Amino acid sequence: MPSQDVLPEQAVSTPSAARPRKPGRGGASRRPSHWWVPWAFAAPGLILFLLTTGYPLVRSLQISFYNWSVLPTQASTFIGLDNYIRALGDPQFWTSVVNAGVYLLMSVPATVALGLFFAILLQKKMPGRTLFRVLFYIPVVTSWVVVSLLFKFLFTTDNGAVNWFITDFFSFSDHAVPWLEQRWTGLIAISLLGIWKNLGWCLVVLLASLGGVGEELYEAAALDGANAWHKFVHVTLPGIRGTLLFVLVLQVIGAFNVFPSVLLMTNGGPAGSTEVPLTYMYKQAFSFLDFGYGSAMSFILAIFIFIVSFAQFKFLGEKKETLR
Repeated sequence: MPSQDVLPEQAVSTPSAARPRKPGRGGASRRPSHWWVPWAFAAPGLILFLLTTGYPLVRSLQISFYNWSVLPTQASTFIGLDNYIRALGDPQFWTSVVNAGVYLLMSVPATVALGLFFAILLQKKMPGRTLFRVLFYIPVVTSWVVVSLLFKFLFTTDNGAVNWFITDFFSFSDHAVPWLEQRWTGLIAISLLGIWKNLGWCLVVLLASLGGVGEELYEAAALDGANAWHKFVHVTLPGIRGTLLFVLVLQVIGAFNVFPSVLLMTNGGPAGSTEVPLTYMYKQAFSFLDFGYGSAMSFILAIFIFIVSFAQFKFLGEKKETLR
């Protein structure tokens, strides 16, 4: 009950228009709805993605369960998991996986380590720094076909530049090394190409990440008496750990997807000894027209890459949190 001291005009309730509006379902419902705007912007890219990636992916998964016939007059036969079982028991497929693993071990650590080394070096002020950055990045923008043919010429047994240095210039040996005619020497040549081609990309990404590490951290470490190695271990590496993980995961995925360099330098030879998964799939699908088998191998490789990438994120991510 209102007090008698209250004037009549004060007892009149405040008009609703003068009160601050409380957020609620009623207010939200009066706002104009533009839910379709982000979808309209995303639609062109989404449609292109579904046409160029989504549909081929689903179609390839379907083909992997069939003894697929490329002739429209012949029906394809559903064989279930037979293509997958065949791939898991195929020694040549496992040889190609092992070769990809060898390529990974020879190329990825060296690429990331050299990329980090040159990134730290080129971060400092020095004459010609911009020129060196451009020179390192030129192989990245050069076609895989061009650089693969270049390295094939360099490692040719007869009249190859590498063998000329070994036999004539430095006189390390009297015999030319058949680089591309043996399994391990062929994988070494292919790995060297992978390091040279991917080094510039790692350098640029790590260089950008190094720019985000605060100078005050280095100054504080210097006041504590830290030397260059201690600054690298306790300031630089923790500061770019996330970028290092990103670079490492992409390099590992790229190593399992190595294709044009192997196809153009050795074509998987001799006798399939330098075959990698993608060249083996390519030959099964387009040389022998066994599309079902090639598709099954591609999904086995995709599952394997997913497991390896997940393990990298899980292990290195947890290690990162622990170091924090």
